[in-house]
Amino acid sequence: MTQDASQEAPRLAPGDAFPDFALQDGDGHTHTLADSAGKYLVLYVYPKDDTPGCTTEACDFRDNLALRQHGAVILGLSRDDADSHRRFAEKHSLPFPLLSDPDATFMRAIGSYGTKVLYGKTSEGVKRSTFLIGPDGRVVKAWYAVKVDGHADAVVKAIDAHRTAHA
Repeated sequence: MTQDASQEAPRLAPGDAFPDFALQDGDGHTHTLADSAGKYLVLYVYPKDDTPGCTTEACDFRDNLALRQHGAVILGLSRDDADSHRRFAEKHSLPFPLLSDPDATFMRAIGSYGTKVLYGKTSEGVKRSTFLIGPDGRVVKAWYAVKVDGHADAVVKAIDAHRTAHA
């Protein structure tokens, strides 16, 4: 992990072991890192269900055929509760689980929650980020301060590059 002066928590870096987790989805099922062993895992952290940017991001991951072809496991993570996740997933036909971290404990541990500046205003909150975890449970790439447009495609490119480098 590397420490960034603007972050309260260390940032994960390529090669780091991704921290284990046990988080529930909108249906009450618990998901862990071990569940995706042997596959690429895309864990994307987003601020709030059913808001414009978060909806675009979720739908981009939903619609990205290349991610499905790679067999990548996709998990969304926010502070929203199970009912909110269930409604959001149903409304947008999301085929992947949305996990809940209501007190942001796990998000803090991975550098995805803390002080942020938006439109010149400083606040505490969720920092949109994505983690690509390899089949071995190690970070392939971590994106902090994600820009939604084109992000799902960037994740696919990172999987392709990692596969090529480790072929």
